[in-house]
Amino acid sequence: MGQDFIRTYQELQVYRLAFREAMRLYRLSQQFPPDEDEMLTRQIVTASRSVCANLAEAWGKRRYRKAFMAKLNDAEAEAAEVQTWIAFAVECDYLDAEAGQDLVGQYRTIFEALGRLVENSAAWTREE
Repeated sequence: MGQDFIRTYQELQVYRLAFREAMRLYRLSQQFPPDEDEMLTRQIVTASRSVCANLAEAWGKRRYRKAFMAKLNDAEAEAAEVQTWIAFAVECDYLDAEAGQDLVGQYRTIFEALGRLVENSAAWTREE
């Protein structure tokens, strides 16, 4: 699917993957112990949702390449943060290792896809 046919950020494969995985993390985090609500649970849910939110903001800023790239970089940073919180959840035995590996792999895919958007930002922006 070429970028000429994409009209909304919700159509981007990376957005759909990030949204799906954020919802998956939310559901899994509901099993974390209550004493982690303010720390790990809130952090992992917030960071995973921020990947999607920053991607949506980037889409809205396509008129300006630097602003578009900055929001994509923010989304990349959030994806990296999510991987760190997943590692903590696995280490604390709140997530099993297999689920943790799969989640980290999904967020690596998201991170790489965001990087490709940054690398090809000229094709996605309206700035001349």
